[in-house]
Amino acid sequence: MKKKEKKIFPYMSIGLGILFFVLFVTLDQLTKKCAVLFLKGQDPVILIRNVFQLYYLENHGAAFGLLQGRRSVFICITVIILALIIYLYVRIPFKRKFRVLRILMVLIAAGAVGNFIDRVTQHYVVDFFYFEWINFPVFNVADIYVTCATILLVLVILFRFRDEDVGEILSSIRGKRKKESEPEEK
Repeated sequence: MKKKEKKIFPYMSIGLGILFFVLFVTLDQLTKKCAVLFLKGQDPVILIRNVFQLYYLENHGAAFGLLQGRRSVFICITVIILALIIYLYVRIPFKRKFRVLRILMVLIAAGAVGNFIDRVTQHYVVDFFYFEWINFPVFNVADIYVTCATILLVLVILFRFRDEDVGEILSSIRGKRKKESEPEEK
């Protein structure tokens, strides 16, 4: 017999998601404001010699400087991604075992919106973290949210959820939620 999964109150989950989304976007925007105030027009701040530094850069493209000057493309893609995340967030069953999915979606959305704000208001994204040691492209806090959350999302889906969990998610997304009165499949 399967152990019943406790459900989370949907409105509380949505409210917390919005709260953390706002906090993450605010943190991203504050770090970018600090980068503009303290790094723009200055020499890089060396944190670990030949390894890591704070280096101000105005990125007019995507990650790794791709698609320079394609602002309208990024704005459209961001709107589509946000719509998809919102749709998935409210469609995935409100159960504790799926909480990690919602947290990761909030991080991805916050990162997307953080860079979206820059693109809309300034026509470029402020980047300031630079790993000189591996010559990694300059990035920001929003990029960290998106990259880490996406990697974790893939790992969680591949290694944490069983086939029936993925099936339950897909059924919910398609709008075929199992009624509480229906017996559990064995």
